[in-house]
Amino acid sequence: MLVTLATGVGAPRRWLCCQTRLFLFKTDCQTMKAVAVRPGTPNSVHSRDIPEPKLSAVPGGKGIRVKVLKVGVDATDREINEALYGNAPPGDDYLVLGHECFGVVMEVGDKVTSVKPGDYVTATVRRPGGSIYDQIGTYDMTSEETYYERGINLLHGYLTEQFVDGEEYVVKVPKGLKHLHVLMEPMSCAAKAVQQAYEAQRRMRVWRPKRAFVLGAGQIGLLSTLLLKLRGLEVYTLARAAGPHLKSEIVEGMEATYISTQQTSLQDLSSRVGKADLIIDATGSSRIAFEAMSVLGHNGVLVWTSITGGKKDTEVPSDKINLEWVLGNKLLVGSVNANREYFESGIKDMALGEVMYPGVIERILTNPVQGLDNYQEMMRLLVEDNTALKVYVNVADE
Repeated sequence: MLVTLATGVGAPRRWLCCQTRLFLFKTDCQTMKAVAVRPGTPNSVHSRDIPEPKLSAVPGGKGIRVKVLKVGVDATDREINEALYGNAPPGDDYLVLGHECFGVVMEVGDKVTSVKPGDYVTATVRRPGGSIYDQIGTYDMTSEETYYERGINLLHGYLTEQFVDGEEYVVKVPKGLKHLHVLMEPMSCAAKAVQQAYEAQRRMRVWRPKRAFVLGAGQIGLLSTLLLKLRGLEVYTLARAAGPHLKSEIVEGMEATYISTQQTSLQDLSSRVGKADLIIDATGSSRIAFEAMSVLGHNGVLVWTSITGGKKDTEVPSDKINLEWVLGNKLLVGSVNANREYFESGIKDMALGEVMYPGVIERILTNPVQGLDNYQEMMRLLVEDNTALKVYVNVADE
């Protein structure tokens, strides 16, 4: 819709009204690069220009404008590009990708107190809906069927040059951790998974887990390994390929035990060392997620963090699992995404991990991609390269 606005001198100027936001048409409309998909259309990843964000988009002087330095990408971005899930914001036919961001503050509103220009920051992913859980700050635990996640569902992501967000969702990153940049978001997911297990087990009055299995040695699995080691548990991290290789070296660098499932099955490990008190599944395999139910000990917790967008069916010994879980007071917890609390606690644990295991966490960051224009290489690494542990885009220099 075109709206004509009168000015004090000269001819009237034309403005473009787009999704309730007014942008000056032609010469005054600032744009920036972004990497996006057309949700529902497989393999639609592309580069496009989008409007540059304005600090005034956040009311009450609480806005923060951030220059994006790096954005991590993972299986979620790959599956959105495969059209397995994801929706565009209302009024748009595209979704800007990227939910793992790291940047530097450019500008803040006059009511912002937590960060200042020049600070390094990351940002949360999910945004509140209307439920009571959303309204009290636990928007990652919404009871609503519709959820809002930047770069995933109904909100544009961070794979662009700048973004503006409210102070509540922008989290300061210490300068001493800037070399770990895009790991802040996956660390928040791992932190939530572990903390939710302990929070749920307050029902037991006394719960002191000794042994943990971490299923999967991707970024969430490795960071969960770190968190559990920092809590003093005996940790076994399982993945397919036999070591030595990068993943096994990272696990061993955290003083945990790496197990190749090609050499030792989950059942064999359980028979050898005993059942686990706590299991974190981060495999992306629903079959393994259900298989893990059979190796959880009494009063134990199994946390599922994987999101499986496929349609696989898995046969399980349901009677046996039902019997053992009821008699053993076992608990299954689903954990997705994280609110500010888990970002902040995860950053603190990451700092401790740097002290306990210096130089180990940074090894997760394996595959940089230079610039937004190289989005095809970014996607190739996600789809084709099994050795790519953590792919991230260097969007800009500081």
